[in-house]
Amino acid sequence: MKTWICNVCGWIYEEEKGWPEDGIPPGTRWEDVPPNWTCPECGVRKEDFEMLEF
Repeated sequence: MKTWICNVCGWIYEEEKGWPEDGIPPGTRWEDVPPNWTCPECGVRKEDFEMLEF
């Protein structure tokens, strides 16, 4: 499972946890997050996120 970060505000999306508040269940891979989904903190779209490398 991967982790993604918003390049604008730094909000983190973890595939393992999903984002149930927006109807995205745990285990949802980034490519399966709807294309019109936006960052819950600042409202930018998926294009403004990048994968974190650990």
